[in-house]
Amino acid sequence: MHDPDAPLIVQGDRSVLLDVHTPQWEAARDALARFAELEKSPEHVHTYRLTPLSLWNAASAGASVAEVLDALRTHARYGVPDHVATDIADTMGRYGRLRLLPAAAAGTLRLEVDDDAVAEEIARNPSTGPLVRRAAAAAAATSAGEASFEVDLVGRGTLKQKLARLGWPVEDRVGFVDGEPLDFALRDPTTAGGRPFAVRPYQRAAVDAFLRAGAGHGVVVLPCGAGKTVVGMAAAAALRAETLILCTNVVAARQWMAELLDKTTLRPDQVGEYDGRAKEVRPVTCATYQILSRRRGDAYPHFALFTSRPWGLIIYDEVHLLPAPVFRITAEIQARRRLGLTATLVREDGLQTDVFSLIGPKRHDVPWKEMERDGFIATAACQEVRVDVTSALRAEYAAKADDPHAQYRVAACNALKDEVVVELLARHAGEHVLVIGQYIAQLERLARRLGAPLITGETPTAVRERLYADFRAGRERLLVVSKVANFSIDLPEASVLVQVSGTFGSRQEEAQRLGRVLRPKARGAFFYSLVSRDTSEQRFGLNRQLFLTEQGYRYAVEDWRLQAGPGGATGDGAPQNVTVDAAETTPVAAPALNLAAAPNARS
Repeated sequence: MHDPDAPLIVQGDRSVLLDVHTPQWEAARDALARFAELEKSPEHVHTYRLTPLSLWNAASAGASVAEVLDALRTHARYGVPDHVATDIADTMGRYGRLRLLPAAAAGTLRLEVDDDAVAEEIARNPSTGPLVRRAAAAAAATSAGEASFEVDLVGRGTLKQKLARLGWPVEDRVGFVDGEPLDFALRDPTTAGGRPFAVRPYQRAAVDAFLRAGAGHGVVVLPCGAGKTVVGMAAAAALRAETLILCTNVVAARQWMAELLDKTTLRPDQVGEYDGRAKEVRPVTCATYQILSRRRGDAYPHFALFTSRPWGLIIYDEVHLLPAPVFRITAEIQARRRLGLTATLVREDGLQTDVFSLIGPKRHDVPWKEMERDGFIATAACQEVRVDVTSALRAEYAAKADDPHAQYRVAACNALKDEVVVELLARHAGEHVLVIGQYIAQLERLARRLGAPLITGETPTAVRERLYADFRAGRERLLVVSKVANFSIDLPEASVLVQVSGTFGSRQEEAQRLGRVLRPKARGAFFYSLVSRDTSEQRFGLNRQLFLTEQGYRYAVEDWRLQAGPGGATGDGAPQNVTVDAAETTPVAAPALNLAAAPNARS
């Protein structure tokens, strides 16, 4: 079968090409997002890949092999190769073939494996063999063709982690301890003292999916600004148990505390803060990843927090940032219910599989563009602005060729970006604007130029909170911020974000930064990413945009050039603005930098 208008080309290496110039490409993109990962997205053809993790997550969320194959066949130009269909069935079929169950003997669990050959592989593999042991009584209890192992209770997380890395996901059916009961609920919006709010339908669906699937372990993926905090509070209130909430920083922890006191019936004496300043362990405790990861010699003294109270639920906010030490303790406390919250499961270190095995599979997600269409997040215009490089900076960049990190920094800190920022601020006069970057010296230079407050990791928490409060109240309309503002900062008034530098090709950072301006607003939101033309920063920018492209966002591409000086030497003349279509190579002079209109798009 050959349908020339079909948007997908499914290839034998498990890659899937999406032709964005076909009528049904958006429907195909939305279907792929459920079970495939976007690898690259140039102007005309996007490349996805069917990975074990993407297919396992689809299976755990309830998708069947038939549904995945039907989606591919519906949009495939040349059909689906038979061996790819077989691979999909085999990979998705692995989820549920290994089951972890309670055992009669105290301190042990039972791992059921429905294939003797797989059981033999587990027993002989040096990473999993020491964690399991065959028992005659256990073996006798299984059906023909199945095998069973005894597993020590303390090895529950580690075994799941090791098996997932070997390509065998474990369905954990052991269950969880209930923890200490805590009688609280979401506040009635009509109750005096509470600001009106309601749990939105997708938030309720996320909580239901989390509680229904194994009664409490897994990850909920929702866009920034969509109210993941409400999901966490609603889950905790449904369980009515003492809860530990892990956050990215002190400001985020305090925002959680404020939301808990505003939107639930918890009293102030029931909510504690555990970080570098305070060590309050209360029925609901908000702690930071930093304090838990703090090391003393070979020990992590604050890991005791995980066992200091009989927690019924542990919430991992921004779970895609989970530090390695916290992964370790998470492997040891598998008896606790675990809820991960994130806008993107992307991890640049490749440890998404550990999130899957130790926190749990993805239980619920909602595409960003669907949320935008329903009015739950702002409509956002994304623009990449390619900034010229002076001859002097080009020479400095070339001199760093043997040090890619230093070379990237030279490009990222291009001083001509300051001129673009000034112009953008003039175009968005009166709006709430965040200027964000990676390098402190660059941000200090911009803050001086703009006369704006600067927030970095060195800014005291009290000062940060005051500046954020002033921004929310309109007393400050411009903040220059470092990467400390990437996550969990509640600034709903922000409508414009200008990114002057970032962490190399980080897809998660790009998504989180766009999320700073996605709270609903009438005029919509604007996201500008400034990159130095024809440098490694421009190349990394393509990778940064992948996750947002997968969600349906399109980046307009605009050039900001220096006018050639005497003799044609670039770098001596005044700035000149030109417009370049993403699919063209010849610049067309324009009298002004037409950014807000975003006429030229690259998906």
